[in-house]
Amino acid sequence: MLLFVIISFVTYISDVMLINLTELNIPPEHIPYILNSFPILAESCVANSECPYKSVVGTNVCWGYEANCNKNNSYHVRPRCPGDHRGWVKTKEAQYDTFYTQADFGYIKEQIQELMVMCKASYPSDSSLECSKYLRFCRGRNLMLNFTSLTGRGDNLRYKMDILGPGQIGGHCHLYSERLKQESEHMSALQSWAPEMVNFVKTLQRPISDGMCDITIDKPTYIMKLDATVNMYHHFCDFFNLYASLHVNSTHPSTFSRDNHILIWETFTYESAFQDAFKAFTKNAIWDLKKFRGKVVCFKNVVFPLLPRMIFGLYYNTPLIYGCERSGLFHAFYKHLLHSLNVKLHLRSNDKVRVTLLSRGTTYRSILNEQAIVEALLKVKGYHVQRVMYDRTVPFTEQLEITHNTDIFIGMHGAGLTHLLFLPDWAAVFEVYHCEDPNCYSDLARLRGLKYVTWEDKTKLTQQDQGHGPGGVSHSKFTNYSFDVEEFLRLVEICAAYVRNRQDFKNFVEASTLKQYHEEL
Repeated sequence: MLLFVIISFVTYISDVMLINLTELNIPPEHIPYILNSFPILAESCVANSECPYKSVVGTNVCWGYEANCNKNNSYHVRPRCPGDHRGWVKTKEAQYDTFYTQADFGYIKEQIQELMVMCKASYPSDSSLECSKYLRFCRGRNLMLNFTSLTGRGDNLRYKMDILGPGQIGGHCHLYSERLKQESEHMSALQSWAPEMVNFVKTLQRPISDGMCDITIDKPTYIMKLDATVNMYHHFCDFFNLYASLHVNSTHPSTFSRDNHILIWETFTYESAFQDAFKAFTKNAIWDLKKFRGKVVCFKNVVFPLLPRMIFGLYYNTPLIYGCERSGLFHAFYKHLLHSLNVKLHLRSNDKVRVTLLSRGTTYRSILNEQAIVEALLKVKGYHVQRVMYDRTVPFTEQLEITHNTDIFIGMHGAGLTHLLFLPDWAAVFEVYHCEDPNCYSDLARLRGLKYVTWEDKTKLTQQDQGHGPGGVSHSKFTNYSFDVEEFLRLVEICAAYVRNRQDFKNFVEASTLKQYHEEL
């Protein structure tokens, strides 16, 4: 066992020495957190004359989930709880701590603390498996997955719980079968890895060294089960949970490298209007199960990330406590994605508030008098107004660039409002009407720490009809609306006043003006 520890440590050192910080997929403002998490990487930077991050080595900061992390030194964007907690908890401190555990790096800490060994390695060539509570997150080494039974099952396997059968996943290690069984309560396709892990067995041979597999994958591989890829709100549950899983798995700085593989747990060829977001996580082509159909595959390092529809998960089922806002984890995700896709803020030539109205090209939830509203907004001297339609004719990275350079983002209830995740910190969101689903995007705005406004006076809107939903059910999501123009302008001005009063907005406008002045000189 001692030999195993020594070999692992030596391998770790050599791997770290090979890592070039500039090649890691890390926003510059996150570098101090990485260096503090991995001191050996910081030492490597100090020893390297070309390392550009020497000035931040030794910065006493932490993400928030590390064992020795002081809350005052945790990720710089921390929650705030200005509102009443409505009786959930008895103190402000408890309110803060609840939000932090529900929706911030405290959630990551909880997943790490819950990690349990399910299959224990005794030697370096052995397999291993560990998972968090309810098998929401798992990671393993030298594992065997047998896909031979997929032959003849067609190319329409999605949300299936029988991709693997008994004995079709396993490794050579000491298996705690009872523990694995006890954690399999959340038996659902998108809630846990229980449908797959209940089939885990101890193999008599070591999968890789004893040649059990047809294919061996050397690079780290993330196996993902996706939510609805046509819907931005649901698909970004996938991307956000993948980012959160990088932190749960952060035992090595290469966690943030994009030199890995992503395997989608279905036989559909992956395609989505939002697929560019995967570039934030991998530089390689996305795989699906067709690639390995009929094969026994070994993975040297494999991660089964947090899933999009977990019970009390992030962010689809997050049970947010009242009165709190601004998750550092969501802010870090926003920074990570925009940095990876090279989306930047544009310099300002003036202090006009940039207003973007997201127009819907759908059957329902359109603003019937949208043209009149836009014309009224254009008459306000302090606004720069644009109307956009985010469809397949607009590349996703271009959509993000428009959103990121917006101060007030306006739209009807719908998945397009998920763009609010990528607004600048000073921005405001105006969900014109929530269509009787009041928490969805208000909670997302809370998580991101943005000002949120929605329609307040129903006497000043006109609903086209009662709404014609599936099966003839009446619902306000299945109709269109007209809005009182003056009331619309009043609500936009509430957002604009908030933006103008933000110090970070003022600072950016001033910095833009100075930079442009010096460039002209």
